[in-house]
Amino acid sequence: MQRTLGQLLSRRAYLTPDKEAWIGPGYRYTFAEVDRRVDLLAMHLRSAGVGAGDRIALLAKNGEFHATTVFAAARLGAIAVVLNWRLPAPELQYVLADSTPVAFVYESEFAPVVAELEGVPAVRVCSTPNPVDDSAADYREVTNRPWQPLESGTTLASADPVVLMYTSGTTGKPKGAMISHDNLLWSAQGCAATLEWHGGHRFLLVAPMFHIGGFNPVVTNTLQGTPCVFLPDFDPAVVWDTIARERITTMMVVPVMLQAMLAVAAATEVDASSLVNVTCGGSPVSVDLIEAAGGAGIAVQAVYGITEFSGALTYWTREMGTDAATTQGRAMMFGEIKIVDADTGRDVPTGTAGEVWCRGPMVFTGYWNNPDATASALIDGWYRSGDIGLVDERGFLHLKDRLKDMIISGGENIYPVELEMVLARHAAVREVAVVGRTDARWGEVPVAHVVVEPGCAITAEEVIAFGREHLASYKTVKDVVFVDALPKNSVGKILKRQLRAA
Repeated sequence: MQRTLGQLLSRRAYLTPDKEAWIGPGYRYTFAEVDRRVDLLAMHLRSAGVGAGDRIALLAKNGEFHATTVFAAARLGAIAVVLNWRLPAPELQYVLADSTPVAFVYESEFAPVVAELEGVPAVRVCSTPNPVDDSAADYREVTNRPWQPLESGTTLASADPVVLMYTSGTTGKPKGAMISHDNLLWSAQGCAATLEWHGGHRFLLVAPMFHIGGFNPVVTNTLQGTPCVFLPDFDPAVVWDTIARERITTMMVVPVMLQAMLAVAAATEVDASSLVNVTCGGSPVSVDLIEAAGGAGIAVQAVYGITEFSGALTYWTREMGTDAATTQGRAMMFGEIKIVDADTGRDVPTGTAGEVWCRGPMVFTGYWNNPDATASALIDGWYRSGDIGLVDERGFLHLKDRLKDMIISGGENIYPVELEMVLARHAAVREVAVVGRTDARWGEVPVAHVVVEPGCAITAEEVIAFGREHLASYKTVKDVVFVDALPKNSVGKILKRQLRAA
């Protein structure tokens, strides 16, 4: 039997049709209602010519609109290209050119961005009537048509990709990670078997769904029949109000979100009585944050996740011991990790640092249109994470550094080369290197080390402003250090380790 995301929802709707499924501002849908809405959107897209293997671009915040579109794509055997709405138009343009979607589904608030893009497909669906784009179908009208079951079309395979999530590449170009039906279903089963997420819970989803850590819970909740409450934007006061009103028991956040929630809890009275736990990941979860949450009566379970692993790779809970809170915990159910010599690919002894490799049915199928990157990342079924770490005698993973120079800031992955390519275009910048600096709020922030062209003058504020013109706000460098020269080795490679240690 071929397992697919669409079948998962159909089966859940059959088992618990009247149970609340997706809840958000202005709507409450049962699993049966969700199932019908997915069918209706899929039927509309199929009638417009969308079929198996086609890509459907999706630009939307958290909510049933986002989730319905992904499940509708799954029903058709199509692939949802989940776009990061924080990206400026030029970066979205690259993703569209690479993925070549045949349909574009978007929320009306992003209509101005869509209008800037070139090559937007003719098949479009907007969340509400769009006066600027009157050829786009009205999602509300589509999902309120008389329902009839979606006729099965092409036979679907569980190994087929269903989602494309673009991750920043070390060359500065994003790579589309192809995640299959099976990848998501196995990851959901792993979360259900490992984390304290249960069918009797009520889940609050504020982590952005364009990341795997934000979408994976939707699949896991569907598997378990857990109501999922969506918030399109993060506001800590609104989060606390929602927790109290909806009697939320668990949620997924990045550390900076949890910090903001705790700040509100310290300043005002909040009702956390329904919370069983909070899952935190996306960037390192500090012991101080875990203890601060515990002081507010909030139990934290920390996860270390990777897009190419379709979600969480390892997890930590207090039952593992507070002394292990400085680690990333143990591998999730159905997942394996090993540490290898990054140069030879050979396993290293327990307690020895090396590159973290992972294996399991959650490992993605490869990078879209990028066989070279796929061949480099996947070795005999193992995914090379690019992270340096060790596994101790208890099986706990300790992350030490990154082979790649990626910076994780507030749960967002930032690749320095992308920032460097932009800043180097400034006439007054001779050389630039960007590294991460530890930050109490964001985990890390990007800092630029700049060598100024002789005879030129430039301020830190001007460097930051120049970057802001061309990059998403979260990628903008937060500080600038002017240096006479960048440290380099004998072959001219910049020694970023020295810059980080400075």
